Amino acid sequence: MVSCYWLQRIGLHHAVSIRQFHLGVSAAAPFGHPACLHKGYAVQMSSTRTPQMMKAATAAKKLGIYLPATPEEFQKSEISRTELNQLQESPPEWLQQLRQNGPHPRLVVASKLGVSIAGLVRAGIIDNPLTTAEIKELLQAPPAWLVEERATHAGVQTENRRVKEIAAAERKKKERSAGR
Repeated sequence: MVSCYWLQRIGLHHAVSIRQFHLGVSAAAPFGHPACLHKGYAVQMSSTRTPQMMKAATAAKKLGIYLPATPEEFQKSEISRTELNQLQESPPEWLQQLRQNGPHPRLVVASKLGVSIAGLVRAGIIDNPLTTAEIKELLQAPPAWLVEERATHAGVQTENRRVKEIAAAERKKKERSAGR
């Protein structure tokens, strides 16, 4: 039996149908649904679902955009999973412009520059989001910190690939020895 606390905890308290509870017999029992007693009622889960909502910051992160640069109505609203999918499939003009011209969030800036976020922090770039034009300027005439951070980042990626290859070889070796 699922308690009311857990139904509310997983967000099902909005998507329930309530039946009067009589003589200690759960209204949900004949249907096989989990139910709980709540002030003389049996609460039965229904197939109706409430949309999963997310904060604007989470949606912006999933869209790969810098939240303060978005329209105010986007910043102050909660976005459903369906709305997020619609924004990804057919982005409005403001979203296209943000993705194309920026300002960009840290992860996008780091990716475009070919460095890690830690590299941006070491360079002191993390406080100010960069536009596409600023990123192009940095790439055309790379300062010393960018050259150094790109080399460091490339070395880390090479080492990660090497470690993965060793782990894969060890897995294959174990599989072969287990198969004998």
